[in-house]
Amino acid sequence: MSARAPFLALAVAETFSISGTRLSTIAIPWLVLSTTGSPVATGLVALMETLPYVVAKALGGPLIDRVGPKRIATVCDAASVIAVGLVPLLHLLGMLTVPVLLPIVFVVGVLRGPSDAAKQSMVPDIAELAAVPLERVTGVVGTIERLASTVGAAGAGALIAVTGPAQALVFNAVTFAVAALIVGVGIPVLRHTPAAGTASYGRDLWEGWTFLRRDAVLMGIVTMVAATNLLDQAFHAVLLPVWTLDAGHGPELLGAMLAVFSGTSMVGAAIAASIGERMPRLIVYTAAFLLTGFPRFLVLAMDVPLALVFATLAIGGFASGFLNPILSAVMFERIPKPLIGRVTSMSTALCWTLIPFGGLFGGALVSGIGLPAALLLTGAAYLAATLLPLARKSFRGFEKRRIADGNAS
Repeated sequence: MSARAPFLALAVAETFSISGTRLSTIAIPWLVLSTTGSPVATGLVALMETLPYVVAKALGGPLIDRVGPKRIATVCDAASVIAVGLVPLLHLLGMLTVPVLLPIVFVVGVLRGPSDAAKQSMVPDIAELAAVPLERVTGVVGTIERLASTVGAAGAGALIAVTGPAQALVFNAVTFAVAALIVGVGIPVLRHTPAAGTASYGRDLWEGWTFLRRDAVLMGIVTMVAATNLLDQAFHAVLLPVWTLDAGHGPELLGAMLAVFSGTSMVGAAIAASIGERMPRLIVYTAAFLLTGFPRFLVLAMDVPLALVFATLAIGGFASGFLNPILSAVMFERIPKPLIGRVTSMSTALCWTLIPFGGLFGGALVSGIGLPAALLLTGAAYLAATLLPLARKSFRGFEKRRIADGNAS
């Protein structure tokens, strides 16, 4: 096996996994919204998937460090095939209702959390095996993520229109099966920490949290991303689908809009992969967040031509492509290898902490003040969350490149 073969395997596995997940993030909200007509019910289903995702991701870090990320990713993806496959099966049998759907999406969230964290924690080791700069690897991973999101979103609209939202999830189950197979066969056993087994699981968790909270840059990132993730979830799970329905369009347009955003973000991530190590991190990071946030909320709140909506989504998507490569490189540089699983799981889980409430937040806003006002309020909050960390002097350490040593401290 060549040195770069594991990276190729991870990239392909992520392509399938993210494509399927992107489809489900469109299909499940559309299924609930189209059958119930309730933005609140749509937000509740999103909550029941994302809340266990966050908790399982945070708690799974020590397990990843103990038994290795490959085993966790393979087992969780294989189990996800069964969980996701239940949705189209029960719908075919006429047994799928919102109360039945809630525990299913709960289990899906529990399985996806550790699986995503395990794949993410593989990146530093795979970068080392491939002998390429970390920012280049995170940039390529970001490009793959955007490519998969584009394919998933574009395909989701057409697939949902042809088969219906429930049966479209068969594709999601297949993608999880392919991802589990590729990780199991194509990636070697990577880092794990047998010595961690001598300590309690709670102590392992606490060690990861202690390291994270003492790093001002990492905590600044977590705070900022947690806030914007809440607002992004409200946008994707409720505000955008409701806008699409109110404008008299179907899932094809919803999928096309998300595909444009993801497609242009893929271009941005590809550029970040090629020149990432030479970019001024803080300037690029701030500018990208400003372009990807408030403008898309604003154009949807106004009566503008559809072409302008697509143009704004394209610009915002392009800017967003620079974010994850920078974020991932900063995180991996600052975390000692023995703590990678715990700290990355904890930090990304905290970034996702508010996402479970994004759907309910969006649904409550739409029901309470109407869609245009909800879009403007959410966009203004996004702008504030983007600018707030810049007021902290400690956040300027974001710009400094550093490599964490191999010892926990």
